[in-house]
Amino acid sequence: MNTATGKELELLNFLKDLYENDLPFNRLIGLKIKSISLEKVKTQFSMHADLIGNPVQKTLHGGVISSVLDATGGLVASAGIIQRMDTDPVDTVLQQFSKVGTIDLRVDYLRPGWGAVFTAEANIMRSGRKVAVTRMALHNEKDVLIAVGTGTCLVG
Repeated sequence: MNTATGKELELLNFLKDLYENDLPFNRLIGLKIKSISLEKVKTQFSMHADLIGNPVQKTLHGGVISSVLDATGGLVASAGIIQRMDTDPVDTVLQQFSKVGTIDLRVDYLRPGWGAVFTAEANIMRSGRKVAVTRMALHNEKDVLIAVGTGTCLVG
């Protein structure tokens, strides 16, 4: 986020606020944006009782894993719009954010979701005028890879 222009920073901050405060499911999970740039996003959340999928092993629910990967991928796809629309007015870019939606999501669950704090990272693999493809990964606080995903988002 350090090399972003003033307009880009304004729009990235808007996205950060939107994803942290205005999306009820993200608030339920406790999803926080740790870093955001035009090409890469890092989110984080802490384990709590409402997120448990296996009450015996106390592991993270698979739906939470896929939701966090989906949200993090959607966020980086939205950030990519800022770069593509760099000459458009801020209001036009903000309107474009409302069109972002997941077309396809693939999640590979690699290990049980044990941990206290989870971090998801996403980057853009390809972004066009209509569709963006993102790659996501979820780690626990010990940097154990829990799941990876690939998302395709409508961006235009």
